[in-house]
Amino acid sequence: MARRRIIAGNWKMNMTPSEAVELVNTLKPLVDNADVDVVYCVPAIDIVPVVEAVKGTNVAVGAENFYIEDKGAFTGEISAPMLLDAGVKYVIIGHSERRDYFKEDDAFLNKKVLKAFASGLTPILCCGESKEQRENGVTIDWIRLQIKSDLVGVTAEQVASMVIAYEPIWAIGTGLTATSDQAQEVCKAIRDLIAELYGTDTAEAVRIQYGGSMNAGNAAELLSKPDIDGGLIGGAALKPDFGKIVNA
Repeated sequence: MARRRIIAGNWKMNMTPSEAVELVNTLKPLVDNADVDVVYCVPAIDIVPVVEAVKGTNVAVGAENFYIEDKGAFTGEISAPMLLDAGVKYVIIGHSERRDYFKEDDAFLNKKVLKAFASGLTPILCCGESKEQRENGVTIDWIRLQIKSDLVGVTAEQVASMVIAYEPIWAIGTGLTATSDQAQEVCKAIRDLIAELYGTDTAEAVRIQYGGSMNAGNAAELLSKPDIDGGLIGGAALKPDFGKIVNA
């Protein structure tokens, strides 16, 4: 099965609304590729202007976070219905920064995955190990635990439609990058786990990204690996070089 490539930018807490629109306009001709799904996951305040700015292009808009309730007394949060009404299609769940800084554990992330599907959003589910975990040789065990915990109650059909992003924590924002062989090893292990849990057809359908300092210089090598279907891009998503990754 030929899986369609997906390159998503995680803007993190960067770009004012006016800066966001300027960046979208700069990137428009650079990311124009009908063979690749391109997604900008942007801060909540940028969603409305970015959705407007990408109209007529091949770019979809994603959110960096959301809460598991539709409405209520949850000051500072944003709900799935709000995102959908604004034009959002994807949502990042389980990024290491959310797990670490905001103490989101796998039980809570499982609720987010289930809520995303129930609401019509496509999850980009992140997983990844620390430097200490890699050095101790428990990378695969840890990744398997994260994914199994985060997908409790999720159907095979839902998994086939989602995106899983492998992001080694030690390579996020550090300039360090997993070698293409290291990234392929973990992405294959993820696909093998999905096959165990949901069957071969689901495993062949689910798209798996690599994230962790992917850039214009290393994207082609990483994306040449059979189990790496795209990238979740951090810093490089804020630069014109993002277009080179899309076309890698």
